[in-house]
This record gives sequence, structure tokens and C-alpha cells, in this order.
Amino acid sequence: MFVSNEERAPPLATATAAPQINKQSLSLRCAFSMDAFQGILKFFFNQKTVIGYSFMALLTLGSERLFSLVAFKCPCSTENVVYGLVFLFAPAWVLLILGFFLNSKFWRLFTGCCVNPRKIFAKGHSCRFVYVLGQIALSSLVAPTMWLSVALLNGTFYECAMSGTKSSRLLGLICKDKPQECWDELYKVSCGKTSMTPADNEEVKLSLQAQSQILGWFIICSASFFSLLTTCCARCRSKVSYLQLSFWKTYTQKEKEQLENTFLEYANKLSERNVKCFFEKKRPDVLPMPTFAAWEAASKLHSFHQSQQHYSTLHRVVEDGLDLGPEDDETTMVLVGTAHSV
Repeated sequence: MFVSNEERAPPLATATAAPQINKQSLSLRCAFSMDAFQGILKFFFNQKTVIGYSFMALLTLGSERLFSLVAFKCPCSTENVVYGLVFLFAPAWVLLILGFFLNSKFWRLFTGCCVNPRKIFAKGHSCRFVYVLGQIALSSLVAPTMWLSVALLNGTFYECAMSGTKSSRLLGLICKDKPQECWDELYKVSCGKTSMTPADNEEVKLSLQAQSQILGWFIICSASFFSLLTTCCARCRSKVSYLQLSFWKTYTQKEKEQLENTFLEYANKLSERNVKCFFEKKRPDVLPMPTFAAWEAASKLHSFHQSQQHYSTLHRVVEDGLDLGPEDDETTMVLVGTAHSV
């Protein structure tokens, strides 16, 4: 049978269109993958606080287990109390110091305060310093609280510390209905070297561990309730609505990113200009930079005012300019904002 060219065309057209379909399918898959990746990034960005606390909790748990297995060896002597309490509270104290040290608000608050104390104790605003310092302290207490909770739930440090007590009241609580050896040799319980039967020795150890775990859960419940209470009070006293607060947080994060990128860009420009002029023996070109007063004004902590609606100190400086009088420039200290974290 004779077949016309028109009838033979469709198979060729189909073969030609197959690569195009594959390209379109590949493009759709790539677009879907990019959207999924961006969605995952957005999720982690929105949940960065929860993820950060979760990572901190896992790190605290791992550190506590490492201390218990490697470094901690209860002496089973009269030094039990000091030894156990040091391992229980010393890491918490170090974590508290690190919390203050790594908090940018803390350094923003105290930088330059010895040269000009009015930055802290401004006229008519002395209580604001206490308020800001309280916010910093609360955020720095998260890691120590986690450490104490995990250490008490494990019970090793508490067991060692309490087994060395000499308080008759505590001894009566621990050794109630126990033989006299419990009163005389309680400090040996952690090592299992007492004259008591193994059953009595294990019972005393379990009792001490139970007390430790009760204290651990009490700290966890108290810290959770206090965190919820302070958050509710802060939101209740918020000067902005929920949507505006969400916008404020987003703006603050974007401004922080822009500042970091601009710092790097201008530092590169300035260093490149200075090095080039040094070796080429040329006069440097003028590079626009903020004045000393501008740096001082932009470094202050931020307070939101409904009449102005400035979302950061930098926003206020840009909108209002730098027309500050000498007295105002020395004494003004504004309150940290609810969402400001730069």
C-alpha cells in the first residue's frame, strides 16, 4: 500500500518531541526540588530557636554523660559533699558566664559605660538598666538550667554529694528504718563499700537517686512555667500587634544580615584603598563612612514608640538624622525592644 509523506510525518514528529518532553519533565523536577529545598530552609529558619534549644539540650546531655563516665570519680570520703557539689554547680556557673559573654546585648549595654556612666544610669531612666540586664540574665540562664536538670535526672553527682552529709536531719531522712551502719558509713554508699547488706546499700542509693530526679523534674517544670509566664507577660504588655511583631522580627533579621554584609564590603574597600595608597604612595580617595556620633547613636539599644514606629536604632537614626545635642548624646539610653536581637 502506498503511504503518503503526510502519514509518515507523525512518527518523526513524535521522535523529535520526545527530548523536549524529557527536558520539560527535568525542568519541572528541578523546579520542584528547588521549591522543596527552599521550603526546608524556610522551616529551619522559622524554627531556629527551637532547633537551637534542642541542640543545646543534646549537647548538655552528652557533656553530662561524658563528665559522669570519664571525669567523675566519687572519693567516698568526707569530701563527698564538696566534690559532688562542684561537679553539679561548677559547669552551670561556667555556662552562665559564657551566656553573658556571648550575648551581644550585654556588650551593647556595657560598651563605653566606664567612660560615660550616663549611658547606663541615664537621668530619669535608671530602672531601664535593671530591666535590660534582667532580660540578658534570663536568656543566659537557659544553658545552666539545662545542665542542672540533666545532672539531677542522672543522679550521680547528687548521690555523691548527699552521701557525705553530716546533717542529722538529712541523715534521719536518708537512713530512716535503716541499720546503724547507714548513719556511720553513708559516705561509702556510692562505692558500695559499706558494712550493710547489698540490698540495703542498693536501697539507699536508689533513694538518693530518686531525690535527685525529683529535684530535676521540679527544676524543669518550674523553668517551663516561669518561661511561659514571662513570655505571656511580655506579649501582654507588647506595644504592637502580632502581625506587626512578626514583621518586626523579620525586619530585624534582614537588617542584621545587611549590616554584616555591608561591614564586610566596606572593610574590604577601606583596607584595599589603604594598602594600595601605601604601596603606590598616593593620597587616598574619600570613602564615605559614618561619623563617630553616628556610630554611637546606632549602637544604642532600641525602644519602640508607637508615634514613630522605628523598628531598630538604625532605622531611627536614618529617619531622624544625627541632630543630637551634646547633652542628649551623653545621657540618652533607650530600652531594648521585644524583637530586637542585633
